[in-house]
Amino acid sequence: MHGPGDVRFFDRFASAYDLLMPPANADALAAGLQFANRPVERLLDVAGGSGRATVALDVSERVVVDLSGPMLRRARERGLDCVRGDAGRLPVRDDAVDAVTVVDALHHLPDPRAAVVEAARVLAPGGVLVIREFDPSTLLGRVVAASEDLVGFDSAFATPGELARFLESAGYTARIVETGFGYTVAGVVDRADDDGAVRG
Repeated sequence: MHGPGDVRFFDRFASAYDLLMPPANADALAAGLQFANRPVERLLDVAGGSGRATVALDVSERVVVDLSGPMLRRARERGLDCVRGDAGRLPVRDDAVDAVTVVDALHHLPDPRAAVVEAARVLAPGGVLVIREFDPSTLLGRVVAASEDLVGFDSAFATPGELARFLESAGYTARIVETGFGYTVAGVVDRADDDGAVRG
C-alpha cells in the first residue's frame, strides 16, 4: 500500500500518529460521499491507518484497510473493523462497497493508478471514491511536500485539477468537492448494473 519505507515509518509512530495529525475533515468527506448515486451503507477506508477518518463518518459498515499492523491495532481500539491489505490488490470482492475513501494517503502509494482501479472494482455501480489530499501549489502544501521529502518518503502530490483528471482517465466521473491546502475530489463509478442500467 505505502512504499516500504513509509510502512516502516507508520509502524514505528502508530502510537503517536493521532496526536501529531489534525482530526479528519468529516464535513468535507461527507460532502464527497453525497456524490454517490446509491445509498452509502458500506464504506472501505483504503490506507486508513488508525481509522481517524473512518470513525468520523456516519456509515453503517466501515472497514479500514492498511498494510501497517500497528496502525490497524489503533483502528481496532476505536471499534473499527480492519483488514490488512494492499491498496493495489484489495482483499475485497467486486461490487462490495458503496464508497471508498483515501484520506491524506494517496501521495504515499507506490502505484496510485492501481489503487484507484482497485477502488473502482470493489465499488458497486454508482459508488463513489472520495480522496482527501494536500495541494502542493499552496504554501502549506509545499511545506508538507518538503517535510515528507526530509523524512524520506517518496511522496507524489497532485493539485485538485490534476487529481480530477487522473480519476477521469481511470474511468470515473470526477468532481472537485473542495479546494485549498487540504482538498477533496470525488469520483463516481459509471458502470452498468446487473439489470443493464447505467448508474453514475
